[in-house]
Amino acid sequence: MAGASQGRRRAVHSLEAVIGEAIALLDEAGEGALTFRALASRLGGGVASIYWYVSSKDELLDRATDQVVVDHLERTEDLPRAADPLAGLRELAVALFDDIRLHPWMGKYMMRDAEAQPHVMIAYERLGEQVMRLDMSPRDTFHAVSAVLGFVIGTAIDLGQEPPAGADLAAGDRDSGLEAYAETWRALDPEKFPYIHLIIEEFVGHDDAVQFRAGLDLILEGLRRTSAGEPGADD
Repeated sequence: MAGASQGRRRAVHSLEAVIGEAIALLDEAGEGALTFRALASRLGGGVASIYWYVSSKDELLDRATDQVVVDHLERTEDLPRAADPLAGLRELAVALFDDIRLHPWMGKYMMRDAEAQPHVMIAYERLGEQVMRLDMSPRDTFHAVSAVLGFVIGTAIDLGQEPPAGADLAAGDRDSGLEAYAETWRALDPEKFPYIHLIIEEFVGHDDAVQFRAGLDLILEGLRRTSAGEPGADD
């Protein structure tokens, strides 16, 4: 196994335990809290025992990401059976979005190491297979999957960010935090910021899940038009 060396005493825990505890630590406190020392403490062993299973923090993050995707694949195994490929693609995209929101640390590690993340590649393949049913060119198919996956990951990561220091979210009151931002926006010159003033009231109290699904539906509608060859769809 990675990191093993001659004469090293085998740790009593398993690779599965190491990855599972790493995921729990990442979910609780974020990437910055994941150190081999902290992980070893949770597992009840020494730091050297972690190196029996993984050679670096990067490898651990890749394997943790892949394990989350294993659970995602199991939950979505029967989803892509819709007669409409875009309906199947939407179901998979929404499910992936929900999983990344639960584990916001994983978004930036997906797709970076195919060897360490075989299940991430399976999830990518499932998205692509839905788009292939639209019978578009290879280039359009690649662009379509990239657009959907980029929107899913990017939006989930954005929503999972920690609020800036001093933001009015100390008590976890999201609506109060949004209202504080809106008050700042209302003070902006409407002639210089017409868009901001147009959407302020939509921003206040908006539902993140509804916002995500609306954006996804706009992308999927564009794919439907492109696959149908509608004039202007490729412009």
